[in-house]
Amino acid sequence: MRKPVTLITGASGEVGYGLIERFAAAGDRDLVALDLKPLPDDMRAMCSTSIVGDILDQNLLQRLISEYEIHAIYHLAALLSTRAEFTPDTAHRVNVEGTLNLINLAHEQSRWHGNPVRFIFPSSIAVYGLPDLPTKRRAGRIRESEWNLPTTMYGCNKCYCEQLGRYYTEHYRQLSAEPQSSGVDFRCVRFPGLISAITLPSGGTSDYAAEMLHSAARGEPYACFVGEEARIPFMVMPDAIKALDMLANAPASKLSQRVYNVTAFSLSAKELRDRVSRAFPKADITFSPDRKRAGIVDTWPADVDDSLAARDWGWEPDYDVDRAFDEYLIPTIAKNYQR
Repeated sequence: MRKPVTLITGASGEVGYGLIERFAAAGDRDLVALDLKPLPDDMRAMCSTSIVGDILDQNLLQRLISEYEIHAIYHLAALLSTRAEFTPDTAHRVNVEGTLNLINLAHEQSRWHGNPVRFIFPSSIAVYGLPDLPTKRRAGRIRESEWNLPTTMYGCNKCYCEQLGRYYTEHYRQLSAEPQSSGVDFRCVRFPGLISAITLPSGGTSDYAAEMLHSAARGEPYACFVGEEARIPFMVMPDAIKALDMLANAPASKLSQRVYNVTAFSLSAKELRDRVSRAFPKADITFSPDRKRAGIVDTWPADVDDSLAARDWGWEPDYDVDRAFDEYLIPTIAKNYQR
């Protein structure tokens, strides 16, 4: 008998770590974790199975189809924005072809067990592309359907995969003589910059916020690669995990679309620096903008409109900016580096 499981790809990353912790605490599902590298022992202990493998490996995907009954996929594996700019062909293979492989896996699994497979996909504000700073200032809080003109390979990949998910869920084989369902229930959270107190940044262009915090806690100088006035929306990791879980569990009848913005607070790089410096008075944080990387951040919105997520599935962050820093980021990071 095949075991009913939830599959998490990219499981060893920042979001994967939080999801596995949340699901293990609930104890209501068997987890299969997939990543290119072995999971740490503490994470592996929380999963039924931990697999080292590549989402581009068709033999591995066939093994998953044959061995497991997958009812939900949290597809977190991706080549992030900064790295993707150096290797765009690889980024396309991992971020697009890998996602299509997993969507087809969900389709095959639904055919096997006869139930929809929920496909939970984290996207990013990298799908937006504003042409200049005056436009960014005028635009204010941007809705999901606005300014979908990404300037990075990562943003292009995410934007296309959002449309792939919508196609498989709502328009699959629409010219067939008989209507067909793919069995894929695609649901996407479009994240702002994410800040974790637990895991270190891993190649995202918004990671200057987390880098600033962790460097200050370690007593190391940090030269921020964006200018003081650079502003984007942010969210701390516990709220990111909460958003994915809430959307995954929302009744299908309540969803008016497949892709939802979520956010918690918006800060400039200077405001970030000021908060970090208050918590770590010896912090040595300077600004040394990298024209190209800073230019990417300037194409992203200063804030996003997440009112549809609030209306459709009750989204509301637990951590506003004060609580994020005072109750989660500062005490957790300080404690971790005191060990």
